[in-house]
Amino acid sequence: MHIDLGHEIRHDRMALLGILVLAVILLMAIFAPLLSPYSPAEYSGRIFSPPSNDHLLGTDSMGQDIWTRLLFGARTSLLVAASVALLASSLSVLIGASSALVGGLYERFWMRIVDVMISLPTIIVMILIAAYFRPSLPLLILLIAAFSWPGGARIVRSQVLTLKERMHIYAARTFGADQRHILKNHIVPDISPIIASMMIQDARRAVFMEAGLAFLGVSDPLIISWGKMMNQALAFTYLDVWKWWLLPTGILLSLILVSLSFLGVSLEAAMDPRLCRHEHEHGHDHEHENWNDDVNGREYGNEREEHENGEVGSLEADGC
Repeated sequence: MHIDLGHEIRHDRMALLGILVLAVILLMAIFAPLLSPYSPAEYSGRIFSPPSNDHLLGTDSMGQDIWTRLLFGARTSLLVAASVALLASSLSVLIGASSALVGGLYERFWMRIVDVMISLPTIIVMILIAAYFRPSLPLLILLIAAFSWPGGARIVRSQVLTLKERMHIYAARTFGADQRHILKNHIVPDISPIIASMMIQDARRAVFMEAGLAFLGVSDPLIISWGKMMNQALAFTYLDVWKWWLLPTGILLSLILVSLSFLGVSLEAAMDPRLCRHEHEHGHDHEHENWNDDVNGREYGNEREEHENGEVGSLEADGC
């Protein structure tokens, strides 16, 4: 599946908008210490302070600057998204592709593991595990990745089952290539668009699950999380503080999710010819050309028929 993802994304406004929003949030997270003079845990001396020149979004119930905590909370969300995307997609490719290539008992074993993982209630199991162990960011990343790879493994396996029957795979085996060489040099490059799409979906799921678990209290209390900030803000909805505490946090979280969704939709359109806008437009051009050819053909056929009828009429008039 050789698809120029860069070309497709450059000509898709939704994808460009998603990349732009993610780039802005990434820059906010990277340059957080420069964009705010405060520390995220620093006490400013006033609680529930409204937005001002000193505090762009005011302060929370602990007297901490909300704008600063938003910036450092973006680091947590982006770190979880990138880590889960890399880990989950790697497991999906490794297990899904190897199962399709090896087959037999190995394949049946991993597919039954996938069925079990998909059937488990993800949120409940993660809460129970986090309650038994001490919640931390690495544990949260591992848990989210552990419940994200099975769906991708199924997709990769189905694609590899089709690819391994292609002629270039047979040629590689004929020349003595082993499974590792085939996987690295043929399978992975061919399914790279699917891997990119899976990574984006895993990242979106990771951001949502991290915020949801933090909202429920399943997170490290020392880590700044947007979900935890929203949970704390909900306790003070009877005050005006929710306007500059709850709303900005929810808007930023929604922007990340929507931006990743835009990228995912664009990649799906690039991989599926039926959804690809450019090919759809070319298809209309081809249909228009075929219609012109049909019209020209009918006109040429009518002229030829009239010419033949004229020749027959002239022969009959001559007595032939």
